[in-house]
Amino acid sequence: MTVLDVARRLPALADLRNLCRSLAMLDAILSPDWESRYHSFNAGWAAGEEMASMRNGSGDEYSIVFSAAGGYVRGFDHESVMSPYGNDGEPWPGVIDEVPGVFRPFVEEPAFTDEDGVPVVTACLWRGAGDDQWRHGTIDFPVDRADPDGATGLFGLLVDGSPEAFQRFAEDYYEVAVDLGAVRDVYALRPLDQELVTSLNADVTLADLAQDISEIGYPQPDRSST
Repeated sequence: MTVLDVARRLPALADLRNLCRSLAMLDAILSPDWESRYHSFNAGWAAGEEMASMRNGSGDEYSIVFSAAGGYVRGFDHESVMSPYGNDGEPWPGVIDEVPGVFRPFVEEPAFTDEDGVPVVTACLWRGAGDDQWRHGTIDFPVDRADPDGATGLFGLLVDGSPEAFQRFAEDYYEVAVDLGAVRDVYALRPLDQELVTSLNADVTLADLAQDISEIGYPQPDRSST
């Protein structure tokens, strides 16, 4: 899979935003230690902007900015042959060359570049608020390379938006049993209650999650559940 395949399979903006919030909420429950989390979501990243992010602890990451303009996706696989660090410090040709002006500030965003201002990116997509599809640059991919831009590893849970996919991921990553019914509830953005939280992590209380719920922009619990 490359960014071309991701563009065909990635959900629409509203659905992707909901999925990203669900992933962040599930990780907040399963991993109380923020530094150990895989997915996060900041509903107040900047004025009028929200950001979903992933980091796997080994140098691979993605960032998705949601704004009034639409959505901008940046992915980085540190072992990819298309990394800027194997290409004379420049992004692979075509990856960001065609990013439209409305999204160019994100290409140069300091959080997405290194100390020399080089965009840390191997895969990039964007979708305007009025677009009917995700878009990408015109790219000549390296030949005879599996997953050349890292898209398979980076975006697997986003293109397979099923609760079952998250359950498989989480049981492998966190090395615990994960209740599929609870995952389905969070994927449906059901407001949390203590029973739902406990079914995922008996060591976490609903009160423990108050800050995470607010930061993620996840639906607030019913008052009767607090």
